[in-house]
Amino acid sequence: MNYQNEIRNFIHQNLSISEDNIEFSDDDNFFKLGFVNSLFAMKLVNFVEQKFGIEVENEDMDLKNFSTVNNLLALIHKKVNV
Repeated sequence: MNYQNEIRNFIHQNLSISEDNIEFSDDDNFFKLGFVNSLFAMKLVNFVEQKFGIEVENEDMDLKNFSTVNNLLALIHKKVNV
């Protein structure tokens, strides 16, 4: 499974703005760029738990863990490889 593509696809499908040609790198903070909103954050946590079979615990609930594709990948790899 390509975690990176799964995450990028989810983000693109759930952007809070309706432009089709939005581009961002794996290190861009999509919250700071204004591409997403607080409802997206809740959807993202649920997506990560369901798609990758992990439990996001209270200590994981730091916006930094969810703000970029690379930060999400690091969190997922940490949880999957425990």
